[in-house]
Parts: sequence; structure tokens; C-alpha cells
Amino acid sequence: MFKKILSVLAAAALCASMAACGASGTSSAASEPVSGSSVAQADSTAETATEEASSGALRVAGLKGPTTMGLVNLMAGEQGENYEFTMYGAADEIVPLLVKGELDAAAVPANLAATLYQKTSGAVEVACINTLGVLYVVELGNNIQSVEDLKGATILSTGKGTTPEYVLRYVLAQNGIDPDRDVAIEYLSEATEVAARLTAPSTDSQTLVAMLPQPFVTSVVAQSEGGIRVALDMNEEWQKVAGSKLVTGVLMVRKDAVEADPEAFAGFLTGYEASVKTANTDLAGTAALCETYGIVAKAALAEKALPACNIVFETGDEMKADLQNYFQVLYDADPASVGGQLPGDDFYYAG
Repeated sequence: MFKKILSVLAAAALCASMAACGASGTSSAASEPVSGSSVAQADSTAETATEEASSGALRVAGLKGPTTMGLVNLMAGEQGENYEFTMYGAADEIVPLLVKGELDAAAVPANLAATLYQKTSGAVEVACINTLGVLYVVELGNNIQSVEDLKGATILSTGKGTTPEYVLRYVLAQNGIDPDRDVAIEYLSEATEVAARLTAPSTDSQTLVAMLPQPFVTSVVAQSEGGIRVALDMNEEWQKVAGSKLVTGVLMVRKDAVEADPEAFAGFLTGYEASVKTANTDLAGTAALCETYGIVAKAALAEKALPACNIVFETGDEMKADLQNYFQVLYDADPASVGGQLPGDDFYYAG
């Protein structure tokens, strides 16, 4: 048995745990992709990255938020002793370690995996989708019943130039709403700012709504004591117009780590799948572990948020189809968001 390393961050303020779920555009774990800048910083490191396959325990990185909420039961279980788990506060911290071969796998935003695939000349692949859409439109009132009702609204959001912007603009456009003419989209740096604005709306005639990620949505709705409600699930709205799921997070892995011991990696995925199943069925137990490991500040919040975090385990053809559709939309909006070009077939782990 290998020694299990659990680098547990102490439970911090609620807003800190929300940031990893997409509250800021620079350190998202779940709802926002990492821009090319973080990968560019590690690009020179890629040239000197070790060519040796990883030996010993699989070294897995996670971020605070929904992606690691799906891993937590594996981390805490007996099988977890076979792996080294480390958590980080931002995806930017993971990039150079993965490029240098100091990490074998990481639960990261989907577009970061695509970008690293390009930057490392195909040295990484995606093994599974672990999180679908965690974005929701919320409002103070009861005016928004459909996407069409957003016409004329002021929409507050985070993530300018990242997944929230791409998702919002795409869904609006596909519903006949011009994002530049028919609505006023205002991007703020933190989800806490969005929530504050939503609860103290201006007196102008426009409807004020916000697009926020989970589990921040659950917290805001609870604290508003019924004043703020979830109006639209952007995952559902995406599926209506795109024909496939809105992908948020994936498990990315170095190919040399898989090739070093294919059976061991397959065993890891089996344990991961079981962990995700438990996360979706044993909400109380999973929530308690999320608090223990500092993934979410309070178990009560995690338990309420889990059903809305869309934690999944998708592999094979389903994974490939959903990712290809998602990447195509991102590419059409901004090619740099997926590394300049769409990933090849070798990007998708076949088992």
C-alpha cells in the first residue's frame, strides 16, 4: 500500500469555496475554463518535462468544488490508500506540475484539458467527464420563466471571456436574443459582488437577473429567505439548443502515466465511478466528507447543493460526443479557448 497524501485545505470563508466552482474567471474549478495564459506560462516548462512514466502511486490533483466532490468518497475510502491526492486552490497551480510530470492526473475545467493537449503536443488525454453544467440564472422576483423572458434584462455574471460568457451568449443567440442588443450583460469579478447587486437592484426599468454557479446558488437562495429563486438551469437550456450536455469538468491524465500501468489506471477509474455514484446517492455522507476535506465550508450547504452540481462519470463514445460538441461551440466563439484548434481523436481515452 502506498501512503495516501491528502493535502486538506482548512475550511475557509464560504466565498473562497465558491471561487473554485466558477465564481472568478481566474481560478475556477468547475464552471469556467482557464485561459491560455496559464498554459502559456508553463509552455517553456513543457520542453523540459520529464519523459519518464510515473512510477508508484497515481498522483491525482483536485480543486475545491464539484469536480472534487465526486472524488471525495474514493479519497476517503480504503482504495484511496493506493493513490496520492492533493488539492489546490486554482487550476493555474496544477498546470506546470502536470506538464513537468509531477502530477499524473487532475480534475480540471474541460477546456483546460483541450488547451494542454495542444501545448504538450498530445501528451495528455481526457479519461472521463466528471461534472456537467453548474450555471443557473437566478432572480429577485418571478419574472423569468423562459430564456425568451431575458430579453430586455440586465444580466449580471462572472467569467468574462470564459465559459459563462460563451454559454450565456450561445443560449441567448439560439433563442433569438441578440446578446449585444437585446440584453445588457454586466460582468463582475466575484460571485459575491453579483449576489450583492442582485439583492440591492437599481431602480431602473430593466429586469435584473444573475447567472451564478453552484454551490454558490444554493447559498444565495437560502440566505435570501425566499426572495431569490432559480429561474433557469443553463445545463437544460444548453441541451435544448446544442443537442448535447454542457460540460464543465473532466479528469485529465498524462498518457505516460496510463501506459506505465494500464490495469492500475483502469482500476482507478472503476473506483472513481463508484465514488461518483455514492456522491449522488449518499448525500449526507458525501457532504460530511466535503466539509472534512475543506472542499465546501459546511456539510449542510454541500448536502443541499450536491443534487444541483451535476456530478457524473461519462466515458467512451458518450464522453467524446459531448466534449466535441462543447469544444466546437467554444472554438466558434474563441479558438484560443481550446488551444487554437480542436483536439484530435487521440485526446479521448479509449480504455
